[in-house]
Amino acid sequence: MSEGNVEVVRAALDAYNRGDLEAMMKHAAPDLEFDWSRSISPQKGVYNRDQFPDFTLAGEFESVRTEPEELIDAGGHVITPLIGYFQGRDGIELTARFTYLWTFRDGVCVRVTIFQTRDEALEAAGLRE
Repeated sequence: MSEGNVEVVRAALDAYNRGDLEAMMKHAAPDLEFDWSRSISPQKGVYNRDQFPDFTLAGEFESVRTEPEELIDAGGHVITPLIGYFQGRDGIELTARFTYLWTFRDGVCVRVTIFQTRDEALEAAGLRE
């Protein structure tokens, strides 16, 4: 099942980059949580699936794109160190690095947690490198 989880994450990130939130949520649990409590952004907090469009930074920028550096299969989790590319309405560009820990149960994503580093996410998933 875990290779399937990696493909779900890949498809969700692709859908996000296209702006297709419906496709992004295709394999998400109805009670999906976004745990941004470790974020250093103003959006720090824990959000539910319905709140996703309101707490993301996408609405603040002209364009937003995230690219995974890798997709790490961790059984019931997928870890994705990402680079976020943000372009402001005045042409100002911002690049940020962060890592998502996606948690799956019964083939659906139930939680996405943000970490500032890959190592923090690996540790949270019970992996250490």
